[in-house]
Formats: sequence, C-alpha cells, structure tokens
Amino acid sequence: MSEGIKEQSRLSEAAAQSRAAVLRSRAESYIALSRHDAAIADLTESIALVPDNARAWRLRGESHRVTERYEAALEDFDEALKLEPDSAYALGSRGQTYAALARLDEAMADFEHALTLTPDSLWILEAKADVLVDLDRLDEALAEHAKIISLDEDLAYSWVARGDLYQRMQLYTEAIDDYTKALEADPAYVRALSRRGEAYRMTDQYDEALADLNRALELDPGNDRAYGSRGAVLSEMGNDEAALEDLDRAIELDAGYIWAYRVRGEILQELDRHEEAVADFSQALHLEFGD
Repeated sequence: MSEGIKEQSRLSEAAAQSRAAVLRSRAESYIALSRHDAAIADLTESIALVPDNARAWRLRGESHRVTERYEAALEDFDEALKLEPDSAYALGSRGQTYAALARLDEAMADFEHALTLTPDSLWILEAKADVLVDLDRLDEALAEHAKIISLDEDLAYSWVARGDLYQRMQLYTEAIDDYTKALEADPAYVRALSRRGEAYRMTDQYDEALADLNRALELDPGNDRAYGSRGAVLSEMGNDEAALEDLDRAIELDAGYIWAYRVRGEILQELDRHEEAVADFSQALHLEFGD
C-alpha cells in the first residue's frame, strides 16, 4: 500500500478532497506522457480518498484500456457510468474496450448512446465505423466515414480511414481518390503514400505505385509494408531480384509478415527455386494456421 493511502485516514475531508484532486490532475499528465502505471497508482489513491468522483474512475479505466487490462477497464468504466450515466467519454471508451474484447454488440450499444449525447464526436464515430467493419456492415461503415469527413474535410487521417475501407471492398479507384485527398492535406503522410501505392498496384498502375512507395520509404525507411508492396510491384515490372531484396527486407523488419512470405514464395517458384519457395509457403502456413 502506498504511503498516500496509509495516510488517508488521517486527513480531514477538505484535505482528502484537495489531495485527490491533485492526484487526478497529475494522473492526467502521466496519461499524456503514456506513463499509465504511474497514472493508475495516482488514480487508485485518489479513488480511495474520494470514491464518488467519476473522472477518477474514467481516467483509470482509460489507462487500463490502453494497457490492454480490459476487464479492469470495464469495471472502472462501469463505476464511472454509475456516477455519470450520460458521460459520452466513458461510454465511448467502454465501447472501445468491448470492441477490443470482440463484444461487438455491446460496443455498438455504447457508441450509439454516446452519439446521442455528442453526435459530432469524431473519435466515437471512428470507433463505431471500425466495429461496423468488424460486423461486416460495410455500407453502414462507409456512411459513418462520410459523416466524419463532412465534419472535418482537412483531417488527413479520416480520408485514409475511408480509403482503407474502400480498398478492403476492392473499390480501388475510390480508395486512390481518398488517399489523394489525404495527401493534399498532408503531403508527407506515409500511410497514405504506402496505401495509395498498393491501390495503384492492384489497378496495374505500376509506375504510379512505384513512385508512391519510393516516396514512402524515403520518409520512413523502416516501413515493412511499403517494402512488401514495392517488392510485389517490382516483380510485376519484371525485376525479380530487386523484388526479392525488398521482400527480404520486409521480412527482416517483421518476421510475422505472412503476405510477404507468400509473395516471395511465388517469385521463388517462378524462378524455379522450389526449395526456398516451399520454405516460404510453409512459414506462411505456420504463421496463419499453426501448421
């Protein structure tokens, strides 16, 4: 038990309220610094001093959620919502926690409730769209993304998020358009470059794909996905040796990159390097299915 908690019984009510308030404030700074264990310690003491403060429960729940202590997060958000039933923040954060636990219907219920309170909350709309994708309700997810973009057309991330959904739906022209909008807002947005490069690859626009992926790797030389996509593009352009170099690098950066093993295996197979191809396909099967 911390010294603060040991001493709490000796504090007057006013002093306990004052100490708890400072602990909550310090915890918020710890959260901003991603020092979540320190935040949880402060908030635990704050709650012991003043158990009816919804903000303390909500903040501790958020630190538990971010550190993937989901059951503890749910308990904290439940307590916060007993004290403040219409806290959009607590509802949205509990929804994110339910989503992380694949409790998607409960997540949707929390997001819907939260959005009746704050209908223009971008982060809750984005979280709801993600759950709609997980539920395979893709047209509804697109509608949510359209709403998000209408609220702030200058937010590059929102264009990329909808572009990713279009790409998942194999609507590559629409995806390219959205990634282009993102890059108009932020020309150095690596994910937009990398994803647009992949969409260009899927539409056989190899020169455009290569330009985007080259730029993405100039900005972020450790981007394993950009190396993987560029490797596939180079193979389509007939440069298998350069393609293999990129795929080797992608796998060095992420030894669990299943798609890169599959693409490299296919190139090796085309080059009649069948033992190496078998090794790559076997590793892909092992990573994805445990074979």
